[in-house]
Amino acid sequence: MEFQRQTSRRLHEEHGVTLELLGRLERVFTGRSGIYPPPDGDSNWPDFARRLLGAIEYEVARHFEFEEHDLFPHLERAGDGDLAQLLTEEHRTIREAAQPLTLLMRKALAGGAQPEDWQTMKVLALEFSERLASHAQKEESALLPVLDDVLDEQTDRELFGAYVAG
Repeated sequence: MEFQRQTSRRLHEEHGVTLELLGRLERVFTGRSGIYPPPDGDSNWPDFARRLLGAIEYEVARHFEFEEHDLFPHLERAGDGDLAQLLTEEHRTIREAAQPLTLLMRKALAGGAQPEDWQTMKVLALEFSERLASHAQKEESALLPVLDDVLDEQTDRELFGAYVAG
């Protein structure tokens, strides 16, 4: 689908990047891209773990905050408060799923993961991936088309500018 508003297009691009990373997450944690848990000295694991942590703690967090604080009020004013409320609830459950995962990943990066931690991390990672992928797909099919209708050109320009400025 081609979106008309800059804000919708930017969020669409971010969803694509997120879904690619989640695909890699699933390959790593199911052993399809190498041995899991990774053997000592595996240089791919720390690189992947740092990338995933950065995505969770910065990119996904920033994306959610922007939607909740800047976009969802526009939806509520336009009568789409139910959608905003549903997506906000999903943000909460995704954050809850991410928290123990990030703790275990940091433990593993520090060299302190025990054998049982690797299995727990796998379960948490796959749950996180499932939740976030489903959420991104929901935003693609429901949120982004609504934003194209709800945002006027000037509001879109202001929101997009503020978002990319950080």
